[in-house]
Amino acid sequence: MSVKKAILIRVRLAFLFIAIFGAVVLYRIFDLQVNQGEKWRDMADKIGLKYMTVKATRGNIYSDNGSLLATSLPFYNVAFDPSIANDRLFQSGIDSLAQMLSGHFRDRSAREYKRKITDARVSGRRYMVLNREEIDYQTKKEMIEWPIFREGRMKGGVIFEKVNKRFRPFSYLGYRTIGMVNDNNRGVVGLEYSFNKYLAGRNGESLFQKMSGGGWRPVYDGTEIRPEDGLDIVTTIDINLQDVAESALLGALEKHQADYGTVVVMEVATGEIKAISNLSKNEKGQYWELYNYAVGSQGSREPGSTFKLASIIALLENSDIKLTDTIDTGSGSFNFYDQVMKDHKPGGYGKITVKEVFEKSSNIGIAKLVTEEFGADPNRFVNYINKLGLADPLGFQMIGEGKPYIKTPQDSTWSGITLPWMSHGYELKLTPLHTLTLFNAVANNGTMIQPIIVKSVQRADKRVEEFEAKILNDRICSKETLREVKLLLEGVVERGTAKNINDSYYRIAGKTGTAKKVVNGRYTNSYYTSFAGYFPAEAPKYSCIVVIDDPKGYQIYGSDVAAPVFKAIADKIYTLDLELQDEELDGVYQAGIFPVVRSGQQDDLSMILHEFGISNHSTSRSDWVKARIDNNAIQWKPNNAKSKTMPDVRGMTLRDAVYLLENRGLEVTIEGKGRVKDQSIWPGSSIENQSTIILTLG
Repeated sequence: MSVKKAILIRVRLAFLFIAIFGAVVLYRIFDLQVNQGEKWRDMADKIGLKYMTVKATRGNIYSDNGSLLATSLPFYNVAFDPSIANDRLFQSGIDSLAQMLSGHFRDRSAREYKRKITDARVSGRRYMVLNREEIDYQTKKEMIEWPIFREGRMKGGVIFEKVNKRFRPFSYLGYRTIGMVNDNNRGVVGLEYSFNKYLAGRNGESLFQKMSGGGWRPVYDGTEIRPEDGLDIVTTIDINLQDVAESALLGALEKHQADYGTVVVMEVATGEIKAISNLSKNEKGQYWELYNYAVGSQGSREPGSTFKLASIIALLENSDIKLTDTIDTGSGSFNFYDQVMKDHKPGGYGKITVKEVFEKSSNIGIAKLVTEEFGADPNRFVNYINKLGLADPLGFQMIGEGKPYIKTPQDSTWSGITLPWMSHGYELKLTPLHTLTLFNAVANNGTMIQPIIVKSVQRADKRVEEFEAKILNDRICSKETLREVKLLLEGVVERGTAKNINDSYYRIAGKTGTAKKVVNGRYTNSYYTSFAGYFPAEAPKYSCIVVIDDPKGYQIYGSDVAAPVFKAIADKIYTLDLELQDEELDGVYQAGIFPVVRSGQQDDLSMILHEFGISNHSTSRSDWVKARIDNNAIQWKPNNAKSKTMPDVRGMTLRDAVYLLENRGLEVTIEGKGRVKDQSIWPGSSIENQSTIILTLG
């Protein structure tokens, strides 16, 4: 036989052997996994080795100034391997350890703890949970110094099993907005859920061994995968404004025994939501954050008269109508086909101007105007509402945003009465956040921007991703229309349905809303009340919407229920935000023209200005005044307050402020140097029960 033939035979035999061996291996794998899989899995369970998930530490949620809104704190289960300590260590320390365990947990005596641990050691148990009560990090540090435990895990046998728990430093403030997730990182609501992909991190994996007694302990064999902690998110929420909004809302809900209420405060220029509160009754009749009505689909409702803002913009943009034009609203009721529309005022408003139609919130007036202009082609009205941006979702950062519903003539439910009813906020649905976005656009000089609630995602101090408000509509209307609309919104507060919240220290612009609620397809005599607007009207910084659903009692309209909440929030914000006050005070100083003149006694200030040759005048005589620039002169505005109310001393010299306040019977405490920059009691509030006021100088 030739050498070549012999080599070929050997190669073929080797290949055949390898093929047979491979087939056997494949068969054995198949046999082990399929035929005998259950048997070996049972055996593995008995052996007790198992790869288990090691959860990552969840990221933090911060407010706009870095205050913690939610964080994960470490807690620990105290477990023990009683077999590890040698006899000398165990015998010398068990009595003291048992005594300390009994003193801390207080669930059994020292003798019982000693017996429990000793019995486990004798029986050969490798793992036992000493107590189901979880301990915090500080307690863990103390326990590490206890007898036996101080030798650590490898010599003493102590096992501190880490359990992360979500903690909210501000308790239930903004509870629903912050939200929650369950143990599987699924559900439930809020920022925790919406930004879960950032906050959750990446879980690790480690080998665990099942111990007698049912517990599991990690086996560090080098195969473990370390978890990757979650990222942090920085929100736009101002915790102080959040507290203001929740407190004001809760007070109104309790007063009117309403079903639920919501408040959103937004920064005009940035679209940043500074406060958002949603309170509704729980099973015990207490108000609680149960659902986000400001954003969610359950909060999408017929808005009522706040929608008249969209209607008047559509009229001014698509017709030759003037605010001075008149329209006859009749005696308070008007028939549109077979349906009767009514105005709030008994007997009606008669013939009034377009301006008064809006300020007095005449349903008949706005409906007749819209019908006259758009009745022949309702698509023109609907198309303009869509053009404003009210028909599209906002694309808000939180999951569960309610979609707007704007009825069209192609809808099967459209009828002859749809257009007049739509004109004042019926037969359509918007969330409070959607309505606020329109009002914010007016305050923002016609630019509609997307509301945002999260500014950035970061790891420690390094920003990973940043968010800015998108422009949804760069111009909702012409400059002329915008100017007229602003006057209308200010007129509502100065002369119209919201004149009860008119303020002498700063101006508010807004619109009341009162809509009948639909129950089982029929309108009832329960109401959905609201007020949306912005402040200060002359230089808007904040916009806000307040909704109170189904108030009980004799006060049932937006002007009586929702508007006062808006005013209470605006007052507090005006007090807290020194920039608003600085703008007001700094406006009376221009380098090279005027000295710093702010507030004080008119005779003294006038004498000083005359010495400098600066023109100054007033329209009415008043002892105490505040300064305003009027061209190249200073105009004095009265700064008087009733004897039982707090005067405004901001901008005054310390001497004048102390004189004025002490004459009201108040004890004055001073902080800082200079003029009065801030006062602890809000101007205009009652001082009957006040005895001390703190003045901050600067």
